[in-house]
Amino acid sequence: MTPGDNGASTPEDDDPFGYLYADGQARGAQPPSGGYGYPNSVSRVRAVGERQYGQQAPYAQQTAYGQQQPAYGQNVPQQGAYGQPNAHYQAPETLPGGAPTSRQPVQPAPGRRGPNTKGLLIGAIAVVAAVVIGISVAMTDGSSDENKTNSQAGTTPTQSQSSRPSPSSSSSASSGELKTDAGALQLAGGAAKATDVKGAQTSDGSYVGGLNQAGASITWTVNNVPSGGEYTLFAHFSVPGQDQKMTVSINGKPFATGLPLKNYAHAKNGDFVNGWTTTFVYPTLNQGANTISISCQPGDQCNALIDQLWLQKGEHTLKG
Repeated sequence: MTPGDNGASTPEDDDPFGYLYADGQARGAQPPSGGYGYPNSVSRVRAVGERQYGQQAPYAQQTAYGQQQPAYGQNVPQQGAYGQPNAHYQAPETLPGGAPTSRQPVQPAPGRRGPNTKGLLIGAIAVVAAVVIGISVAMTDGSSDENKTNSQAGTTPTQSQSSRPSPSSSSSASSGELKTDAGALQLAGGAAKATDVKGAQTSDGSYVGGLNQAGASITWTVNNVPSGGEYTLFAHFSVPGQDQKMTVSINGKPFATGLPLKNYAHAKNGDFVNGWTTTFVYPTLNQGANTISISCQPGDQCNALIDQLWLQKGEHTLKG
């Protein structure tokens, strides 16, 4: 092909303003009157009012966004009229991979988990329950041991209780006891009734003195012992600030420990008035009649005054 002028029929030479230039006028360009100024040019000019809005030229037909281009020869759906929604238009956010319709909430960054408070609470409750149960068991055992100890103390006193009675200032025997005063006792060996020292518990203030000599004795014959067994023999006495000890015999048989007459009242030396107190032993008696004797035998310390004797079934103390 040789270079040359192919005329004004090619699209690249289709200049609508060709009539304004000298070379265009040389090619016969004319002012537009339906074409672009060149002979045989493609007319793209329409009369005013010929094209209406809302219609679509065939070459402007398009497929919906994201849809496949129809094959040649198939009908292409028309665009909707101007100002009206296009039925084939789909918003980007409605298509796969399209823009999101709304702002998605920001997920919080994973943080460090806090302590398991529920587990800690359960563990604390279990510990408290275990402590409460332990305290309850300990208290129950302690109460049982205490009751057991008190019961044993009331029913099976030790030998020291019988030989070392606790001091007391009790002035009378309780109901149901067998009791005698100095006036009803049998006296022998120089023992005698007197009233010189104050503090005796008898109704007339009398007591038995003169016991501080070998062979002196007092005897109480008890005819109405309700049943045989162990009893508590109480004696109300006074000593002049010094411990004494006399022999006690039950039905003619000496009691092993004797009758302790200690200065439980803590009286001063020679003070009989403030020396009154009580002692006791645990003899075994027969049902019915029994003889109880208190005497001064060799080796005894007998400087004492005695005003009352009484019996009580079982083993007791003055506090029991």
